[in-house]
Amino acid sequence: MPHILYLAHDLADPAIRRRVLTLQAGGADLTLAGFRRGSDSKVAGDIHQPIELGVTEDARFLQRATAVAKACFTLSTRMKSAKKPDVIIARNLEMLAVAQRANSLFGGDIPIVYECLDIHRLLLRTDALGRVMRAAEARLGRNVQLLVTSSPAFVENYFRPLSGLDAPILLVENQVLDLDGIEIATSIARPPAQNAAWKIGWFGALRCRKSLDILSRFSRAMDGKVEVVLRGRPAYSEFNDFDALVAAEPHLSFHGAYRNPEDLSGIYENVQFSWVIDFFEEGLNSKWLLPNRLYESCRFGAVPLTLEGTETARFLKRRGIGVIVPDVRVETLCDTFQTMTTELYAESFSGLAAQDPAQWTFDRADCRGLVQRLAILAASPRLTPTFPSPTATTRVNLHD
Repeated sequence: MPHILYLAHDLADPAIRRRVLTLQAGGADLTLAGFRRGSDSKVAGDIHQPIELGVTEDARFLQRATAVAKACFTLSTRMKSAKKPDVIIARNLEMLAVAQRANSLFGGDIPIVYECLDIHRLLLRTDALGRVMRAAEARLGRNVQLLVTSSPAFVENYFRPLSGLDAPILLVENQVLDLDGIEIATSIARPPAQNAAWKIGWFGALRCRKSLDILSRFSRAMDGKVEVVLRGRPAYSEFNDFDALVAAEPHLSFHGAYRNPEDLSGIYENVQFSWVIDFFEEGLNSKWLLPNRLYESCRFGAVPLTLEGTETARFLKRRGIGVIVPDVRVETLCDTFQTMTTELYAESFSGLAAQDPAQWTFDRADCRGLVQRLAILAASPRLTPTFPSPTATTRVNLHD
């Protein structure tokens, strides 16, 4: 199996820990290197000692670009004891620059994989800055041998029509990492006790100001009939004062971070519905993504609540599950939950429970399959015929 150099944009991001666990479960030997996002941040979870490249800050593009440039300049020193990798994986655009520098240090013959699970708004601008950013991505990705992304809509709306990338595409969805065969009794509905509130969970990367505002106003309007439970990692740079905003809401509460996937069952089993709506890159990335919380809520029996016209809604419609609202006006959400009965909830839950749970998870066999695909690159780094052409997309564990 290959030795992989994994370059992470944020070592504190739980998603990085999940990918490290995925690659290790697939049999890969791993070197992890990356940035800490904020000087006070820590490496996520229990992943082994990484090579730290510096500190970057949320919502400060120029600072991050400068930090990447400095890291590239000092990379030979930082990597002096690292084993030559068979494959380099760059998570996000900023790490693609580091990957190119690392490749040159190790001889220039290592295949590079570009893992892009979000499309940054700068790449989608229609002005000169947007064109410059896309040109930079195309240049940095000129010898990328594989592009990994998580939603078909990213391919349809950005990578094929807009990006200048010319590489085979591998679709790896944001499924729940399940290395131990988790058994969950999702066939048993969990309605609230008589006269108790419906509970909606908003879990994961909490970065959407609009969602927080909507959920605050909606829960207040329902006057105790709906409670909103927040868990995860707030992006404090996106809120004026996240803690104060949450504390001021009588029907909204934040219960801190959690371990993913270890704690997912417990947090989802305490809610009936899951907020699977995002406006972080409104109309663009937020419309196209298939987020972690979609697969998590389906796997652990919380009915996903999402917005019409999004890739998430299309995903749920194909399976005939979930609650899809036409808009997120407070009046619309109130109408949805004022008419919510135990019977309607049970019907939504039963549709979810009837699904094949394997489609929500990424198990050890999937991990091995992913690493084997990377091993193909390592075995023939200058050849790509083993993969589909750049206009095609290969999927890992997609159950339609």
